[in-house]
Amino acid sequence: MEGTGQSSTSEQKLGRFKRVCVFCGSKAGYKSTYAEATVELGKVLVEKKIDLVYGGGSVGLMGLISKTVFSGGSHVLGVIPKALLPHEISGETVGEVKTVADMHQRKSEMAKHADAFVALPGGYGTMEELLEMITWAQLGIHDKPVGLLNVDGYYDGLLALFDKGVEEGFIDNSARKIVEYVAVHNKVAPRQRWEVDQLSESTQSGQSMKS
Repeated sequence: MEGTGQSSTSEQKLGRFKRVCVFCGSKAGYKSTYAEATVELGKVLVEKKIDLVYGGGSVGLMGLISKTVFSGGSHVLGVIPKALLPHEISGETVGEVKTVADMHQRKSEMAKHADAFVALPGGYGTMEELLEMITWAQLGIHDKPVGLLNVDGYYDGLLALFDKGVEEGFIDNSARKIVEYVAVHNKVAPRQRWEVDQLSESTQSGQSMKS
């Protein structure tokens, strides 16, 4: 979903979000734009007085988003399975960290505490978390907005797969609309302001669909 600016209407809608869950990688990736998009998203959350729910890691993009939001004065809740503590925590964490038994409980806790979900670039874990939230929306388990920031085309392949699913009859058109996405290229900062606002305008029709 593309756009060119924010509106007073989207500002009002964003007011209903108190906590946003951000899915992102425990690695930083090779492009500087991934880190730039992460920092700018964190600044927008702080500016809008929105708290962060995330995967609890202190490294990679996870560490970056948590430190940006925490240093800006917003609350940070990290949820991490015990088995991942040695892999995703290196050094001091910030905010509140909740340790859970497994990945399923991690996703359940993050979903319970968040009003919306945003995915930044990440690996299998990030994509799995994103896809589960999309699936839960399709099944009517939640009706919260789900979005992703497609930084430098990182998610082009995944979005193309979604479209292929529609084309081949495995995904309904209404379910395809569950995920809202914004392309982010090069000059991240000037555009990011409206990207979180854009998420607040996600349509609810696809999200309440039953399988």
